[in-house]
Amino acid sequence: MFYMHAAIAGFTLALSLILAIGAQNAFILKQGLKREYVFPLCLFCALSDAILISVGVFGFGFISSKISFFIPLARWAGFLFLFFYGARSFYSAWKSDEALGEGAESRGTLTSALLTCLAFTWFNPHVYLDTVVLIGSISTRWPQHQGAFALGAMSASFIFFFTLGYGARLLAPLFRRPVSWRVLDFIIGCVMWWIAFSLLKN
Repeated sequence: MFYMHAAIAGFTLALSLILAIGAQNAFILKQGLKREYVFPLCLFCALSDAILISVGVFGFGFISSKISFFIPLARWAGFLFLFFYGARSFYSAWKSDEALGEGAESRGTLTSALLTCLAFTWFNPHVYLDTVVLIGSISTRWPQHQGAFALGAMSASFIFFFTLGYGARLLAPLFRRPVSWRVLDFIIGCVMWWIAFSLLKN
């Protein structure tokens, strides 16, 4: 019984944290709309979360003593990357006339998509604060069932990313118009810059 309660608590907490729109979610949404490398990217995000959740749940005591040194470095790396990507999204919103299904020659490589996803995931201090610090600290409330708590949190991540990636195609008819891509790129640019500058305030 308590095992199930711990799993549900982990699932609910992780889902509530991951639902907030962020750089990583916006990238997966766009890739889902383009139907480019959806499975490997969703799998990469979910596995990354699983690693970080494991570190938080099972190594929170050690990480909490070292986090003050790590976060400033991750914060500045995240700011620079998000600022650059946001600027690129604003440029695309201004210049692009491409609609969904057009411009097949502009399809990126799997390597470049994974590297971009890696940067969104591992260069973002908010990811560490959510998974390692917050989930890790709350998992201590279930000292006998931390494994169940971690499993519930990991399940939420897998379900969310694959739902986002493959569910995005339901919006495909809307994105057959170039103006829809421009609006999406503008929104993504705003999200990237908002997150980037919010990092400097923490």
